[in-house]
Amino acid sequence: MDMVIRTALPAEYAELGEITAQAYLADGHLDFNEDEAYLNVLRDVAGRAALGEVLVAERDGRILGGVTFAAPGSPLADIAGPDEAEFRMLAVAHAGRGQGAGEALVRACVERARAIEGVSGMVLSTQRSMTGAHRIYARLGFVRVPERDWEPVPGLTLLAYRLKL
Repeated sequence: MDMVIRTALPAEYAELGEITAQAYLADGHLDFNEDEAYLNVLRDVAGRAALGEVLVAERDGRILGGVTFAAPGSPLADIAGPDEAEFRMLAVAHAGRGQGAGEALVRACVERARAIEGVSGMVLSTQRSMTGAHRIYARLGFVRVPERDWEPVPGLTLLAYRLKL
């Protein structure tokens, strides 16, 4: 069966939250452990869905991963300007990797951004260690915009990327 990208259902929020949290933990993107405060944010899919659109990649009834799309003006956007959309918290379960889910989720965000009148770009923030994701971004035409790098907390620099639409 083909992969489907669609809006997450409330019944899937807990599962997607755990996929997201475990992807960050297992890949070493959090310096701490299960007590890391950001894990609560990663697991709070319901909170993100109330403020933006949470998408999932599904194949054969299994959730492979998800991403949060923030339209211009969304409180979920960290670095987007007024004419930019942003996506956050791209995560794919370890069992679902290598199947194109991450790229499909990013492509879905780009399509959503292109469908919004007046949007000229799509932006994202990523950690230096997220090299697999960086390859997806480069393949899809995103470019580094180092002047927009930022630190959500001292000592954690997030790299900014942008795609001109």
